[in-house]
Amino acid sequence: MAAQGLTIGDLADRTGLAVSAIRFYETHGIVKPVRNAGGHRRYGRPDIRRLSFAMIAQRLGFPLSEIAAHMAHLPDHRAPSKADWTRISEGFRDRIDERIGELERLRDRLDGCIGCGCLSLETCGLYNPGDRLAERGPGPRKIIDPD
Repeated sequence: MAAQGLTIGDLADRTGLAVSAIRFYETHGIVKPVRNAGGHRRYGRPDIRRLSFAMIAQRLGFPLSEIAAHMAHLPDHRAPSKADWTRISEGFRDRIDERIGELERLRDRLDGCIGCGCLSLETCGLYNPGDRLAERGPGPRKIIDPD
């Protein structure tokens, strides 16, 4: 199996993905199988890592288009190096830190928001008389962008 590459079924077993999901990831360039003499897809062991990375990044909320753009710079048929992964993870780390900050602000403000019945409009994070915060963007600006 190693000399001929992994079948799509082997890759599905190793990653826990459905065969259709692997094909979907393939259409986005996450994995790029080679074809054997019979025309069947064959995947390399590095594809297990590539798919695993894509699944983790998606769970963190990154869109597949962004993941694919980062992975487009990785080598196709060899395992990405530590430097390759470090380069990608640095950009993701900054975005994750931003998201953590947003989630912490949201968590801290929701205590007084959910179910409050707007008993105190002066402190309500959603109260926006005359839509005066529209210039700062759409949505609940006091919650999203408190400053």
